[in-house]
Parts: sequence; C-alpha cells; structure tokens
Amino acid sequence: MFGWWGRAVVRLRWWVIAAAFALVVVGATWGAGVFGSLTGGGYDDPNSQSNRAAAGIAEQLGQRDPDLLVLWSSPTGTVSDPAFRTAVSEAVGRIRAEADVAQVAAYTDENAPPALVSTDRRSTYAAVYLRATDEDGQADAYHRIEPAFAAPGLTTQVGGVVAFTDQANTQTKEDITRAEIFSLPILFILLVLIFRGLIAALSPLVIGGIAILGAFVAVRLLTYLTDISVFAINVITLLGLGMAVDYSLFVVSRFREELANGQDVSAAIRTTVATAGRTVAVSGLTIVLALSSLLIFPQPFLGGLAIGGMAAVLIAMLAALTVLPAALALLGHRIDKLRIPLPRSAHPGAGWARIAHSVMRRPVLYVVGVLVVLTAFAAPFLRVEFGGFDERVLPPGTSARIVGERLDSGFPGGGEDPITVLVSGAPATELAERIAALPDVTAATVTAERGASSLITVTYRGELPRAGSREIVSGIRELPAPAGAEVLVGGRPAIDLDLLESLAAGLPWMALIMAVATMLLLFLAFGSVLLPIKAVLMNLVSIGASFGVVVWIFQDGHLEGLLRFESTGFIEPSNMILVLAVLFGLATDYEVFLLSRVREEWDASGDNTTAVASGLQHTGGIITAAAVLLITVVAGFATGGVTVIKTIGIGMIVAIIVDATLVRALLVPATMRLLGRWNWWAPGPLSRFYGRYGIHETPAPPNPPAAPEPDRRPAPV
Repeated sequence: MFGWWGRAVVRLRWWVIAAAFALVVVGATWGAGVFGSLTGGGYDDPNSQSNRAAAGIAEQLGQRDPDLLVLWSSPTGTVSDPAFRTAVSEAVGRIRAEADVAQVAAYTDENAPPALVSTDRRSTYAAVYLRATDEDGQADAYHRIEPAFAAPGLTTQVGGVVAFTDQANTQTKEDITRAEIFSLPILFILLVLIFRGLIAALSPLVIGGIAILGAFVAVRLLTYLTDISVFAINVITLLGLGMAVDYSLFVVSRFREELANGQDVSAAIRTTVATAGRTVAVSGLTIVLALSSLLIFPQPFLGGLAIGGMAAVLIAMLAALTVLPAALALLGHRIDKLRIPLPRSAHPGAGWARIAHSVMRRPVLYVVGVLVVLTAFAAPFLRVEFGGFDERVLPPGTSARIVGERLDSGFPGGGEDPITVLVSGAPATELAERIAALPDVTAATVTAERGASSLITVTYRGELPRAGSREIVSGIRELPAPAGAEVLVGGRPAIDLDLLESLAAGLPWMALIMAVATMLLLFLAFGSVLLPIKAVLMNLVSIGASFGVVVWIFQDGHLEGLLRFESTGFIEPSNMILVLAVLFGLATDYEVFLLSRVREEWDASGDNTTAVASGLQHTGGIITAAAVLLITVVAGFATGGVTVIKTIGIGMIVAIIVDATLVRALLVPATMRLLGRWNWWAPGPLSRFYGRYGIHETPAPPNPPAAPEPDRRPAPV
C-alpha cells in the first residue's frame, strides 16, 4: 500500500503541491477566523444536576448570575464620597441606557445589598445582565458597551463570565504569538544542526505551517456543528507543529539516506514512503485514536480540544505522507543544498551502542532502578486534590482575574462558594431545616421565592476542604425531597462533584479505547501479542511520573516564580484527562520508532539480544533528536500565561524527557531482553492474520511474520 502511495505522489506531485498551496491560502484567510468562532466555557456536563439547577434557577427565579462585573475602586476615596458616588451613578446610568443591557444592580440603587461595597469601602461593583443569551452575542455586546464602564477619577476593571471568555481568547492569541517567537528560531537552529543543511531544515517548518492552517480550516468548519473551546487553538498549534517536526525528521532523513545509497529520486521517494511513511501512519493513527477517547466525555471542553488535536495530527500526518514526498520529488538532490559544514562523530551511534550493551548485560538492574526512580516521580500524584476552573487560570494582572480575586478577598461573603438548592413544586422551609442539620453546614436559608419555586442558599465552614464541601452536596442529594417537589442541587461544590463523577464514569471507557486501539495498531505493525501489552504498561509508567511532577509543581506550588504562575492548591481534573490522552499517544509514538528497528534486526538475525541492542543503537539518536525538537515546541507554550496550557506543556515536557530517556532507552530494552523470544510470539491464527493483513513495508514472509523498518539515521555528510 505505502509503496503504491509513494509512486502516486511522485506522479501527481504538482497537483499535491497545488492542493497544499490552496489549503494554506484558505487557512491563512478564512481559517484564521476560527478565533472568533470558539467558546470559552464547556467545562461542565450539560446534563449534570448542577447544570440543570443553574438553568432551572434562571428560568424559574430569574437570572441570578451576572454576565459582567464592573469594579470601581479608589486608592484614597470611599463610596460615601460625593465624587465617588457621582462617578459611579453616571457610569451606571450610561450602562443602563445601552440597548444590549437587560438589568444592572449597583450600590447606588435604593435598597442595594451591602455585599456590593468592599469592607474597606474603597471599592464597589455593578452586576450587569445582558439581553443576549448566546456566547457570541454576549461577546459582541460586551465590546459595544465597554466604553460606558469608565468612571472619571476611579480605576475601572471588568470581570465576570463574559469578560473572562474574552480575555482568555486574547491571552490565547498572545500566547501563540509568544510561543512562535520563542520556539521557532530555536527550533530552526536545532533542525539545521540535525539535518546539517538549510533546505532540509526548512521542510519540517513548512509541514508544520500546513498542519496548523489546515487544522484551523477543519476546526472552523466543525464550529458550525458543535462548540469548540478557545484552548483548542493552543492544542492545534502545539500538536500540529510538534508532530510535523517529528514526522518530517523521519521522512527527510530516510529520503537523504536512500539518495546516499545510490537510488534515484523516484525510487528514493517510493522507499521512503513505504518505510518511514508506514511508521508515520501508525504513529499518527495511534495519537488520533488516543485523542478520540476524549469524545466519550460529555464536557464540550474536552470534546473541542480532542477535535482540534485530532485535526492537527491528522493533517500533519497526511502532509508528511503527501506534501513532503511531493516536495522532495521536486527538490531531489537539491535537498542537500546549502549544507552546513559541521563536525561529525567518527563513530556515530557509539554512545548508544555502549548504553545498549550495558542494558543487555544487566537488564534486571536497569528495570528495578528505573522503576524506583519513576515511582518516586509519581508519588505526589497519590495526594492529588481536584478542583474546578476559576479566574486564576489567567495570568496575574488580567482584569477578570483581578476582579475575581478582589471580590473574594475584599467584599462581604467573598471567597465563599455557597451551595444552591432549587426546590420546585413545594415549600422549601422544612427541607432547609433538614439541610441546616447536616454536618459542617452553618446555615441553609430560603433566599428567593417565586410561585411554587424556592431557592435555598447553603453555607458551610470556611476552612472546610473542597472534598468536604462535595460531601455536603452528596448529603443534600440523599435527603428525601418534599412530597411532589423536584430538588436540584447546584453551586461550585456541586459542579466540582458532578465533574469528578462524570470523568470517573468515562475514564474506564477512555482507558479501554486507548489500550485496545494501541494494542491493535501495534499488533498490525509488529505481529506480536506481548509487545503491545508491554507498550501500554510502559506508557502508563511514564505518564504516572509526569502526573506526579504536575501535582508537585501546580498543586504544591513549587517553581511558581520560575514558571510564572500562582498555585490554586488543586488540579483541574479535565485538564489531567486531556494530558493523559496526549501523552499516551506521544509515548506510543516513540515506542513505534524503537520497535520498528528492533523488529527489522530480529527478522535479519533471529537473535533477540542482538536485535534489541542494535535497534536501540540505531534509533536512540533519532528518538533523542525528535524528543529535543518536540520539547522545544512545547516549551514555547509552557511559557504562556494561561495555566491550563502551561500545565499541559510542563506535563508533556516531563513525560517526553522521561519517555525518551528512562523508558525507551533503558526500561523498554531491558524488559525486551528479559522476555527474549516471547517478544515476538503470537498464536497461530493471529500470526496468520498478521501475515495477511498486517501493516507491512514489504510483503511479509509467511513465518515468522515480519514488519521490517528502515534505519532512520540522518544521511551521512
């Protein structure tokens, strides 16, 4: 199949290049408009009880959560000063006069609640309710009415859900620009050093650009069908560029090697696509299937990120299998033009040869030693504390974050996350009394009534940990409802509980999808039953180490100054689910590169120890180069201001380092040395199935089944 594809690409190379150019033009124009089509929410299950409670409260008792919070403050004056009061009154009047505004609550109103004024009386805020109910309409309304917020002589800052979404969009664009400025020059220098030539070094960046712009087009099309998170842009750019660099490295290196071996350009393309192309296809499909497991979760946030990541990886894979070979067919030997005369080791691979032979001599020592180190890395994850998103995912100084923090620390009732209970169809007084009797509850008060609907606001001890507040929610839900009434429990603790329960319900299915898909693809690639199982276990080991480091940094607050973030004291759970899917796919990526060469050596020699040692010797350098390049890409995003993406970036960097060094270079070869010939065992029926349907580079011999893989060392200078 891949040999045929290589011939087709050579024959249709001009058409392929033209199609790629058209995609770039569409992506740079229409596709770039995807930024305005993405959403900032979607973190909760739409069918959860807390979500239904929020919708029911808005419908039956009126909108209680404002869309915007406008904070006015003064370093010297107080809200009682005439100038302060006049400035706020005039601003509130202008806001109320806006056609986009449905309602405004301010301290200047008659019978205004005291909670609108800070405890030091130097700040106040207005709660603004917009007429638009959809996210796009609210965003447009926010920008139209923003000039009306200014109050002369006072500092004006805007927060709330709509402002948070808008500022997250802006920060995402800034982070992408910063990541590109940071990573692209370093990435290009590394590519020049690895390829030893300017023309060859440019090819991964070109494929990365195609992958990103193509994914923009795909995702914008999909926004007409479903909501996609604004953070999908970061995932698209990160995975699109990262995978394009990895795949281009293997394809270009193989092509240059075939030219150096004396093949003409067309033959070199066919061999490259049939060998390195096969590895790229298996790797890309594995990552896409791992990301697809996120689609089983009901949270639109996860589904949107999965769609963005899948689009980026698929287009990077397809570009590496079509556009890159077509470009190489046109360039031919000119791929080696503008070469850089860098010194080269007299014995390339000698260091990896020493490591390989050391591992082969002491496999038990290496297995035990590496597992001890990885267990120490993973240990902090045992005390992980989960919690939901808030404004602190934005960088310090962002107005939405400032407003949220000021309301928490400086206003009456600030910092509290009360539980809200909607009672429909019966009086709520008796239920409120039973709720008040629950452990750790300080009060349960009926705070709103309309017709047969009532709202109970439940407060609890301020020092209670998040897990304790979630236990109160569970306790309220276990209470019998009043006769003929429907009771829905909402609020921040209920949202967190519903999120954790939803993710816990979907996690086993996600793990099953990832494991089965990975094992099936690896079996089709290598014809072994045990190697795919071992690959899944190795993936979990490296991911566990990464999760432990993420908890140590982002939950415990280590390295806050260096990484420029503020710890919330907990980890957002859906973020970890996303990291799990991404890292599982990337870990399998390196597994495919290593096992391909080991399988080739096994088919040639039939000696397991020799095959494993030789496979590590020949692929260690290329895997290390791929890891360094991917870390460079990811590091650009880890420097961004959004904590969500920073967490993903740091988790990926740790996992890549652990995976490319301890796991793939030491643990995997050591376990393969211990398994011996069992590495390549498959029952008779499965062996015959692989021989007929396996993903082969060349026709597979009947026994033993083989899937030879090329030597991916860069062509000698």
